[in-house]
Amino acid sequence: MALYLLFESASGYSLFQAYGLDEIGQNTEAVRNSVLDLTRFGKVVKLVAFHPFSSALDALNQCNAISEGLMTDELRNFLEINLPKPKEGKKAKLSLGVAEPKVGSQIFEVTKIPCQSNEFVLELLRGVRLHFDRFIKDLKPSDLEKAQLGLGHSYSRAKVKFNVNRVDNMVIQAIFLLDTLDKDVNTFSMRVREWYSWHFPELVKIINDNYLYAKIAKFVENKSELCDNHIPALADIVGDEDKAKEIVEAAKASMGQDLSPIDLINVQQFAQRVMDLSEYRKKLYEYLVTKMNDIAPNLTSLIGEVVGARLISHAGSLSNLAKCPSSTLQILGAEKALFRALKTRGNTPKYGLIFHSSFIGRASARNKGRLARYLANKCSIACRIDCFSEMNTSIFGEKLRGQVEERLDFYDKGVAPRKNVDVMKAAVENMVSQQADDGHTKDEASVKKSRKKKSKGEVVNGEPMDVDKQTGVVSDGEAPAEPETEKKTKKKKHKLAEEQQEDRVATEAVNGANGHETQQNGAAKKKKKKKDQEELDGDVQMETERKKKKKKKAKTEDNE
Repeated sequence: MALYLLFESASGYSLFQAYGLDEIGQNTEAVRNSVLDLTRFGKVVKLVAFHPFSSALDALNQCNAISEGLMTDELRNFLEINLPKPKEGKKAKLSLGVAEPKVGSQIFEVTKIPCQSNEFVLELLRGVRLHFDRFIKDLKPSDLEKAQLGLGHSYSRAKVKFNVNRVDNMVIQAIFLLDTLDKDVNTFSMRVREWYSWHFPELVKIINDNYLYAKIAKFVENKSELCDNHIPALADIVGDEDKAKEIVEAAKASMGQDLSPIDLINVQQFAQRVMDLSEYRKKLYEYLVTKMNDIAPNLTSLIGEVVGARLISHAGSLSNLAKCPSSTLQILGAEKALFRALKTRGNTPKYGLIFHSSFIGRASARNKGRLARYLANKCSIACRIDCFSEMNTSIFGEKLRGQVEERLDFYDKGVAPRKNVDVMKAAVENMVSQQADDGHTKDEASVKKSRKKKSKGEVVNGEPMDVDKQTGVVSDGEAPAEPETEKKTKKKKHKLAEEQQEDRVATEAVNGANGHETQQNGAAKKKKKKKDQEELDGDVQMETERKKKKKKKAKTEDNE
C-alpha cells in the first residue's frame, strides 16, 4: 500500500510519497536516525505536488481551518487532483499520513481516503519539515522564514482578538491591583499614625478610620494652632460635632512633642499621598464592579464582584473557570491544604475562595461544607452561562441566588426548596419576555420617529389636518362601539355627509383641464354613497318591522 504524506507549510500545501521504506526501516527509531541525512532521506520521500497559498489572508484561513480540524475546499481539490483515484467498487490502495488526527478523520468522511497519524508518520513529517526548502525549487530558506514569521504573527493576532466589552484579563489585573492597594494603604496608614503620633498621640484613640485619620492629620497640621474656630471644619470632615470638640480639647492638653515646620510638611505630604491612594482604590473598585457586570453578570449576581473576580483570576480566565467541575471550583484557592491533607491522610478542605461569600458565613458550622458544595455547583452553572452565552443578562444568576437562599432556609427551617428544572424554566421564560419587551420598545421608538417625520412632511407640503371635534367621532375615523343600532346608523349617515362635503371641495379645487374626469369620478362616488344610504335606510326599516312583529307576537301570547 502506497503511503502519501500531507504537509501544511506557511507557503502552501505539499504532497509527498514515501517510496523505499525498506532502505531506512519500518520502525520509528530507524526513521528518526535517517531524518538528519538528506541524501538518505531524499531517496525515501519525494515531492508529488505543491499548491502555494494565494495570499497571506488565504494562508491564515487555511491555518485556522487546520487548527480546528476542518478540511477546506482548496485542500479537498488539491487531494482529489493529485492522489490516484481508486477503481469503482474497490478500496483505495493508498493511505494518507497527516499530522492532525482530526483533519484525517474529516478527510476520510468527505473523500473516503484512508488516513493515518502515528509516530512513524510524525517522524517522516518531521524530516519533511527539516528539509522542506530543499524539496521545492526556487524556494529560498529566507523566503520560507518570512512566510512562517508573517503567518505566526497573523495567527496569534487572530487568536488574541476578543470582544472589548468582555475582557476577563482586565478583571484579573484589577483584582490583583485591588489586593495590592489594600496592603499598601494599610501599611502607609499605619506609618502615618505612627509618625503623627509623636506630635498628637491622643488622636489615635479618637479616630479609628485610616482615611479619616490621614485627612485630619493634613487639616490640623500643628496642634498648638487648633482652637474652637476649627470645630465646624472638623465636624464636616468627621461627620460628628462631639468628636470635633473632643479633638480640640485633646489638642489643648496633648502630651506630644512639637515638630519643626519641615517635619510637619513631610507628614502632610505623606498623609495626602495616603488619601490619594484610598480614593483611587474606591475608583478601582467601581471599575471592577462595572467590568464584572459586563463579563460575568450571572456569577456577579450570585456570589458578588470581589469573590467572582478572585475565582476568575485564580483559574486564569473565565473560560478556564467554566471548564472546571464544581468539585474543583469548591476548593479553588485551598490547594496547599488539599495536598497537605492528601500527604498526611487527613481531612481535605471543604472550601477555598468561596469561603469569603456571605452565604458560607450565614450557614451554621454543621452545614458550611454542604452549602459550600451546593454553592460551588451553582457557581459552575453561572460561569458556563456567562462564558458560552451570547446574551448578556443576569436573570440566571438572580434565580441561582434565590436557590441558594432557599437551600439556607431548608437547612435552618426545613422548608423544601424548588426543583432546579422549574427554576431554570422560569429563568428562560423571563429572558424570552425581556427580549420581547426590548424588541417592542425598539419598534415603538422607530414608529415614533416615522410618525414625526410624516408629521413634519405634512406641515411642509401643506396645512396640517384639522382634528374632528364633533361628539361621537374618533380622530382615526372609528366610531366608539355601542350596542344600540340606531345610534350607529345615525353616525354612519353623518360620516357619509361629511365625506360628500369633502368630495365637493376637492372637485372644485381641481384644475379645469381635468375637470371632466373629476366630475365623472365625483358622480360615480355620489352614486355609490346614495346606494349605501339606501341600504342603510332599508336595514333600519327591516329592523323596526322585526321589532313590531316581535311585540305583536308577545301581545298575542299574553292574551292567550
